[in-house]
Amino acid sequence: MKDNLSRYTLRIGKPILDKLEYIAKYEGRSKNKEIERLIKRHIEQFEKEHGPIDLEPST
Repeated sequence: MKDNLSRYTLRIGKPILDKLEYIAKYEGRSKNKEIERLIKRHIEQFEKEHGPIDLEPST
């Protein structure tokens, strides 16, 4: 079954990745889920400051 998740390769320095792994384990999440959580929080904060992001193409 094909999922609707996009794949993205992330290049990141080892010290940051190691700290991310530590935090993810501490929180009981995978590194992927921790990254997803952080991105969602960043998007929410951005939209709070700048308004909703409209991804619909304008006509």
